[in-house]
Amino acid sequence: MATIDRQTPALALAHALAAAGRGLPVFPLSATKLPALRSPHRGEQSPAHCRCRGECGLPGHGVHDATTDPAAVRALFAAAPRATGYGIACGRAPHRLIGVDLDIDPSYGSDAAGALRQLGLQHLFTIPPTVTVLTPSGGRHLWLTGPADATVPNSAGRLAPGIDIRGSGGYLVGPGSVTTHGRYRLAPGTAHLTPAPCPRALLRLLTPPPGRASRTGGGPAPGGASGPGTGPGPGSPVTAARRGEGLIQFVLAAHEGQRNTRLFWAACRAYEHGFGDALADGLTAAAVRTGLPEHEARAAIASAARLTSGRGEEHHGAA
Repeated sequence: MATIDRQTPALALAHALAAAGRGLPVFPLSATKLPALRSPHRGEQSPAHCRCRGECGLPGHGVHDATTDPAAVRALFAAAPRATGYGIACGRAPHRLIGVDLDIDPSYGSDAAGALRQLGLQHLFTIPPTVTVLTPSGGRHLWLTGPADATVPNSAGRLAPGIDIRGSGGYLVGPGSVTTHGRYRLAPGTAHLTPAPCPRALLRLLTPPPGRASRTGGGPAPGGASGPGTGPGPGSPVTAARRGEGLIQFVLAAHEGQRNTRLFWAACRAYEHGFGDALADGLTAAAVRTGLPEHEARAAIASAARLTSGRGEEHHGAA
């Protein structure tokens, strides 16, 4: 685990400025990987304020604060003196970054890198040499670039279990960032690389046609929940109850080192199927029973809600 000391914020700013100098929009993160600046609209009830993405001119809008302007980066970090890392906004010009987040979790039956290789064999693509960031949990982030005419949505586990995608509205934890779980660092041999273009076959998987289910591969959801086209419709109360119970059992089965990831995955599934708010308390209680602090559980569920609503942020693929 990396040490967080008085030098950490200064180093985080230095890394963020270096990334901004390469055209990557950045903003400060706390040691929990969440935005370091609190929303200026907290406590306000107006729907317009809830939808504000920085139009008010104040900082504290998460990924929407991201900038490549050195003076603006310094101002953001000055307002967040305890920031220990930085986020990199995906989907933004000039790179239009796409983050492929490969998690390591024995509960998936195989590692996410292996699942990505299998997808490549199935759909005839290979990942070119590209910037790769190693996460404290043993996973990795692959940096790819997308074309200007493609909007890649955020997703968690849709491509295959353990593979999260960070696209428009999402962010990645930048290399050099320090979190409560450790330090993010560039993989050896990739520091000199630039983000490689996303293979076209993979891009097609990440941007499914409207009306078509975007879950490709990965098999059934935890707890026996079926994919599209099987059993009762996704909006039926019977299906929602069955999936909700399955997701709670999935969280309860987590071991140490899996708790946060499993909770985030389950919450994403619940919100994608329209019953996330109804299941939030049950998921929180299940996570607390496994030993996860309640505030961490609530933060993970809130992050899943933002991710699946299109206002997402990088969270637990980088856990």
